[in-house]
Amino acid sequence: MEYRYLGRSGFRVPALSFGTGTFGGQGALFSAWGSTDVVEARRLVDICLDAGLTMFDSADIYSKGAAESILGEALKGRARDQYLISTKATFRFGDGENEVGSSRHHLIRAVDAALARLGTDYIDLFQLHGFDARTPVEETLSTLDDLVRAGKLRYLGVSNFSGWHLMKSLAVADRYGWSRYVAHQAYYSLIGRDYEWELMPLAADQGVGAVVWSPLGWGRLTGKLRRGAALPETSRLHATADYGPPVAEDYLYKVVDALDEVAAETGKSVAQVALNWLLQRPTVSTVVIGARNEEQLRQNLGAVGWNLTPEQVAKLDAASATTKPYPYWHQAAFAYRNPTPV
Repeated sequence: MEYRYLGRSGFRVPALSFGTGTFGGQGALFSAWGSTDVVEARRLVDICLDAGLTMFDSADIYSKGAAESILGEALKGRARDQYLISTKATFRFGDGENEVGSSRHHLIRAVDAALARLGTDYIDLFQLHGFDARTPVEETLSTLDDLVRAGKLRYLGVSNFSGWHLMKSLAVADRYGWSRYVAHQAYYSLIGRDYEWELMPLAADQGVGAVVWSPLGWGRLTGKLRRGAALPETSRLHATADYGPPVAEDYLYKVVDALDEVAAETGKSVAQVALNWLLQRPTVSTVVIGARNEEQLRQNLGAVGWNLTPEQVAKLDAASATTKPYPYWHQAAFAYRNPTPV
């Protein structure tokens, strides 16, 4: 397993991380993702660790806390320095007026509850699951800095932030000397390249590593979807398509056609090619893979240890290219002084 620095920090993380959204199976969305129990989770964790994949990503809202609890049970008995835990909080987790957001009240409670469910004394990477515009950035960052100084959190990140959300937060952290965000858990895939327009240049400039969620485009780049064919009965898209990032069918199948060509050239699966393309993109620190079973996990682990050729990358780039919104198409004309990271 290749290891990379998490943004501009001294912290090394595996190129692939394991997402636990399939653990627990509670609620309409997460039951469609999977319902992995403790026994199955322990087996998947064993496979990951054997492959050198040592970071496990969760969130308090995954199956109403059950995913964190199952992950904690699956890791029980292992030396704490053998694995890394990343998790998230911000979204509503309870009925009370203060059981949501990034206030001091909610974050302290959320972190303590996550530590209890995970059965650990500290979280390696803690991320805000979304931006809370109702709470002053200073309150959020000072609280997180206190939690770092208390030894409960090691590194900080965010998820699903806009460029100005992230840049404002970094500027405030720098102003007061508080712990800085070094990770941004963001959606990025061959059929979702919006990350490249503003967030990737920001990440390159400010030293924020991408922790990529849904790298297979919400299950659309697994190799099961084909132009003119019905959606497979086993696809979770039947129940979850409306929750995930939208994509036009013509665009999707144009990318899938290119993936099929490259998969045939490399002898790899469509999913492995899609993941490997991401692993070669600037600012990407780790790609979060998920799996409902051992077969899916082993397939996804096959995305590392090799690289697409520049020609194959160019073919996928061309197939997945879209017209940039303003002001990015205008800036492209000034690229020799305002280059993009890609």
